[in-house]
Amino acid sequence: MAIIKKKEKWFLYLVRCSDESIYTGITKNVDARIEKHNQGRGAKFTASRRPVALMYQEKHKNRVSAMKREIEIKRWSKNKKENLSNRS
Repeated sequence: MAIIKKKEKWFLYLVRCSDESIYTGITKNVDARIEKHNQGRGAKFTASRRPVALMYQEKHKNRVSAMKREIEIKRWSKNKKENLSNRS
């Protein structure tokens, strides 16, 4: 009998930090991840820039797809990230 693997949903997300910087990451659960960031346990970058607020998210079919998009967006200027956020 074949094992049916449940498809995972991954999300790319951008948060605005208290110093107006933008953090880009991936997760399976955006709400839980934002909560971790705001508790200081999400990432070193956001730990000293709390609170953070979600500014953009997009769903991906798998982790690889989300990671590729994360790498792409991390190379963008802050202005370009702002424009992405404004389109949603």
